[in-house]
Amino acid sequence: MNNHMFDEILSKFQLPVTNPVLMFMLVLLIILLSPLLLKKIRVPAVVGFIMAGIAVSPHGLNVLQKNAATDLFSTIGLLYIMFIAGLELDLNDFKQKKHKSLLFGFLTFSVPTLIGFPVCYYVLGYPLLTSILTSSMFATHTLVAYPIISRYGISKNEAVAVTVGGTILTDTAVLIILAVVMGSVAGGLTAVFWLRLTASLMVFSLIEFIAIPRLANWFFIKVANERTTHFIFILFMVFLSAFLAQLAGIEPIVGAFAAGLALNRLVPPGSKLMNQVQFVGNAIFIPFFLISVGMLVDLHVLFNGYHALMVAGVLTVVALAGKWISALITQLVFRYSNAQRGLIFGLSSSHAAATMAIILVGFKARIIDDNILNGTIILILMTCLVASFATEKAAVRITGTDGGRNKPLLQKEEVNTGS
Repeated sequence: MNNHMFDEILSKFQLPVTNPVLMFMLVLLIILLSPLLLKKIRVPAVVGFIMAGIAVSPHGLNVLQKNAATDLFSTIGLLYIMFIAGLELDLNDFKQKKHKSLLFGFLTFSVPTLIGFPVCYYVLGYPLLTSILTSSMFATHTLVAYPIISRYGISKNEAVAVTVGGTILTDTAVLIILAVVMGSVAGGLTAVFWLRLTASLMVFSLIEFIAIPRLANWFFIKVANERTTHFIFILFMVFLSAFLAQLAGIEPIVGAFAAGLALNRLVPPGSKLMNQVQFVGNAIFIPFFLISVGMLVDLHVLFNGYHALMVAGVLTVVALAGKWISALITQLVFRYSNAQRGLIFGLSSSHAAATMAIILVGFKARIIDDNILNGTIILILMTCLVASFATEKAAVRITGTDGGRNKPLLQKEEVNTGS
């Protein structure tokens, strides 16, 4: 009896872990420890979660396996990331500086894409659709380094506002490209496809930006004191929008991003509802998604030959070069300081959420191969590190401090604050 009980207990700890309780406990342990361990060396949490996913994946230590549960949480996390990206955009600030934000958005979309496409098509030798989708990935950016901006108290700097505002244009344009590419795979770019896509986008936009805000406003007034109910309503709107996007023939992540924009003014920054949304996302959904992203990676592919290493290196160099050139042109046009150029480059050079979303969709549709998938993970790791260090350096130059940890380090640099 004792031996049987011992064997039963021991079986629960065999690798890979299959017990759902133990699996969830291990994921929570990773979410708990990764930021604490990497905070001391100033590595972004997003990088830590992906690295942890690589370590525990079947291609690593084989601690966890991809299954229905991890896929479910990964999907939720992906949609949640795109929702928060739309929800946190400062639309008022974007409206005030819309011309500068639109120009930067155009630059940070077009320059990396125009550099990336010929590199993917001619240098790496990928097919047309693969090259288009991969080059559009270079245009995306995730504001991984934004917490550094908050810590230094320079969120009102014009360079920050312009960069954040430009996110609207570049993310929307890239998601439309994704919809076109996936549509071409499904049935070809015929006249019927374009008519259907245009009509579906118009109906989808009417629902998202007219019907949903009015419905949400009515609901919040009628159920004024039920904070938990408000949060559940928000979650429902996210997944309803994602489903409506699928019905419209576009990717669910487009719907989640649109839901964030639609509810933007109804969930103000600093409100209890916004705090709830951010807390749940940052504590559970988003880390789970990033861990699941790491679990997709097979680093052995990078050692299968010269081509795999070359793809990873080229993708990373092109991604950083495109964003740096965009930041430089923006600096020259608006006569920003070198430190402000550093802020723009730091904030816009990190690739994470939207980048991984696009590549995963392409990978599942077999447009993207293993080399690009794994190369994109290397790209995410490197760009998040570069973005964090670049933003920190620029913030120090602007404020003359080290973010409040010690006394001032140098004289403040004179910059354009937009006042």
